[in-house]
Amino acid sequence: MLSERQVYERLNDVFRDVFDDEDIEVDASTVADDIEDWDSMMHITLIGAVEDEFGVRFKMGEVSTMKNVGEMVKIILDRA
Repeated sequence: MLSERQVYERLNDVFRDVFDDEDIEVDASTVADDIEDWDSMMHITLIGAVEDEFGVRFKMGEVSTMKNVGEMVKIILDRA
């Protein structure tokens, strides 16, 4: 079973890869406005990369209503 800390460590790697920025550090309150290139197109790429990393699938409603990285982590922990 994954710990919350492990999920954040792996998410940091995914975010850094997707946004090509080694300085990204995400936490529960991180939102799209916090990351310069995080627009609707990059959101789709990011969701796909997160799903691949954790072997989970987000429902369409979850993807559109996720308010921050903390909500993403909760879904991952519930499914992983």
